[in-house]
Amino acid sequence: MFHFSHGMKFGLGWLIGTCLSLPTWAQTEWPKAKPVTLLVAFAPGASTDIVARSLSQKMSEITGGNFVVENKGGAGGNIATGQVKRSAPDGYTVLVHSVAFAVNPSLYAEAGYDALKDFVPVALGPKTPNIFTVNANVAVKNLPELVDAAKKSPFNYASSGIGTTTHLSMERLKSAAKIDIVHVPYQPAAAINAVVAGHTQIASTSMPPAVPMIKAGKLKAIAVTSATRSPLLPDVPSITEFGYKEFDDYTWFGFFVPAGTPAAVVERLNAAINRAMESPEVVERFTQLGMSSTPNNPADFNTFLRAEVPKWAAVVKSSGAKAD
Repeated sequence: MFHFSHGMKFGLGWLIGTCLSLPTWAQTEWPKAKPVTLLVAFAPGASTDIVARSLSQKMSEITGGNFVVENKGGAGGNIATGQVKRSAPDGYTVLVHSVAFAVNPSLYAEAGYDALKDFVPVALGPKTPNIFTVNANVAVKNLPELVDAAKKSPFNYASSGIGTTTHLSMERLKSAAKIDIVHVPYQPAAAINAVVAGHTQIASTSMPPAVPMIKAGKLKAIAVTSATRSPLLPDVPSITEFGYKEFDDYTWFGFFVPAGTPAAVVERLNAAINRAMESPEVVERFTQLGMSSTPNNPADFNTFLRAEVPKWAAVVKSSGAKAD
């Protein structure tokens, strides 16, 4: 008969005790151990928030887990990004961010993260063209009239924040059209309200917060920044139709987890996001907001991100944009 020594008994007891004391989540298949937090990098009502909330319930249904949305705005999204970077790489804290994720490392002196090293890109969500709109009382009907008016009057414009593609798109137009319009940065959800209220004459934003106001007659749509018109607003010209040939700017949304998250968890999360985006009700919701999505895997998103980071770094440099 085999006899355990006192030391072996102690060691075996410690091992059994350690296993029994492991947290429940370590013994339960993701994502059913505890709620999965979708940490949105911007305030409620922003386009990124709309994306997260459109998908969260469907993702819960698909996986049997519980996906909850939490907003952590501030510093152009860097506060939420830093929080997720420091979180446990277990798939239970997911960063939901916009294209600003790719822009901020070149925009801020200390963004606090490396976009290509500190996170695993899980899935590219929907994307939307940016759109130029004006207050309903501004007496212009199209982009050439707006450019002419801006040369004669002191206009200002609201964007979704310094260094966002909405800011950079308008700066590109200003440079191409040789006009000077004062930039007034807002939190994303507040930029549209600013132009509706008349605090600024113009807004450059993504489409989701603008479309309801356009349809309600509170804003006039001037142009979208994509190379072609948006199916949602087919009567609104693309900026390329007015001779600005190299515009194809989008606001996109993405899902990220901390580096070191197990590949199996990343793959399951990616599958849940893709299935949610393909559901009829989500497709309908995104279409209403001028957004579109296509299925993609983590490798696809990684390739996309590795092109976006240097692309926007070049635009930030050429525009001279800087965040405090």
